[in-house]
Amino acid sequence: MLGRLAIALVVGAFGLVSVGTGLVPASAAASSQDVTSTHAYLEANYEVLHSVVSGWPADEAKVKALDQKIHSECPSAGAGSPQSEEAQKLSTEVVGALWATVYDANAKAIQRFVKKVGSLRWSNASIAPGVRHYTQGLREMVALQVPNLCGDVRSWSAVGFKAAPASTEQFDRHVEAIEVKEPPQRLLARYEQASDKGLAARVAHLANRYGELEFSRGQSDWNMLLETLALNQ
Repeated sequence: MLGRLAIALVVGAFGLVSVGTGLVPASAAASSQDVTSTHAYLEANYEVLHSVVSGWPADEAKVKALDQKIHSECPSAGAGSPQSEEAQKLSTEVVGALWATVYDANAKAIQRFVKKVGSLRWSNASIAPGVRHYTQGLREMVALQVPNLCGDVRSWSAVGFKAAPASTEQFDRHVEAIEVKEPPQRLLARYEQASDKGLAARVAHLANRYGELEFSRGQSDWNMLLETLALNQ
């Protein structure tokens, strides 16, 4: 579909998935800080997932507001456009616009998550840098601005649907460069305790629920905007 920008959409770039439901006995070498940090990370993951899942109707309302704005300002601006490599760039920009819209809708929850996990420490030197890289990606996605879709599609139309606007290419490169990658599950799972089993199960349930919403709504939202703009996938 869209390669790296496949519509895992709506918080899909969030990477907000469970640390894991399969509990592995903590290593004898695990420090109390390892255990405490892992529990805190799991709690923060639950909180942000709960916020995202329960707030889904509000996210959808913002996506629909974006669609209505486009419908008001430039309906069918891409009418007659070809199905080409340049068209893919505009289609990818639409994905980024959806990401920007939903990340903005969930900004407070994400920022709380980033604040809570940003200071956590583990004895495994690979985990904390991974968490920092992850939270940096989340910050960049929260800061992402909705592009001027109407202006870009009109500019593309004005040149006979040949080269996509420079602003489109710049936006696409920026979004594709943002990496939101959660630290490897195997590194964190070893520090989970038996007492975390219930919490881990709740996280897994929310992650699954999010996946269902993502699958059912993500593609639909993308198609809705493409149809309003009269663009091809």
